[in-house]
Amino acid sequence: HDGSVRVIPLTGGSIPKDDDLVIGKVISHSSLSWTIDINSCYAGMLPASDVFGRDYSSSSDDMNAKLSKGDLIAARIVNFDKTRDPLVTISGRELGKIDSGELVKISPNKVPRLIGKRGSMIQMIESSTNSQITIGQNGWLVLSSEDPTGLLKAMHAIELIEEQAHVANLTDQVKEMLESKSE
Repeated sequence: HDGSVRVIPLTGGSIPKDDDLVIGKVISHSSLSWTIDINSCYAGMLPASDVFGRDYSSSSDDMNAKLSKGDLIAARIVNFDKTRDPLVTISGRELGKIDSGELVKISPNKVPRLIGKRGSMIQMIESSTNSQITIGQNGWLVLSSEDPTGLLKAMHAIELIEEQAHVANLTDQVKEMLESKSE
C-alpha cells in the first residue's frame, strides 16, 4: 500500500512492554527477589517487598512460603528498558499466584488474534466452553473450567486459532468447531 509493506510475523519471541499482563513461572529466588520465566529472552524480577510489603526482612520472612519454584503467577510489567531484566509486580486486581488451571503456550504474535476485535473471540470461547481464560501478552494462557469437556474444547479452539491465525473467516471456523457436539 503506497509503496510500503506491513509485516505481521507468524512466530517469534515475546518482548515485554511496560504495563503488559504476563503469565510467569517462578524459576528461583535470591534473598531479595524471585526470578520469573516470562517466555522472553529476559527473565522477570519480582521484588520480595512487592509480596511481603515494605517491612520485608530477609532474615524473618520465608520466601518459599509465598512463592516456590514452579509456581505460576499473573503479573504486570512495571518497568522495562532493555538494559536490565524487566521488573514485575503481582500487586493489583486479578494479579498474584495462580492456584489452578492448565498452562497453555501459544506464539505471542497470535495473542491479538486469540483475543479478537474488542475481545470477541475470547468471549465466544469462554461462553461456549464455560471456562475462564487468563491471557498473558507473552503467549502463556491459563485455562480453568469445572467441565473437562469444556476445557478440552477451549484447548482445541486455541490450537485452531494458533494454527490458522493468518486465515480469513477464522471466527466462523472456531464458532463451528465450538458448536459441534463431537471433539
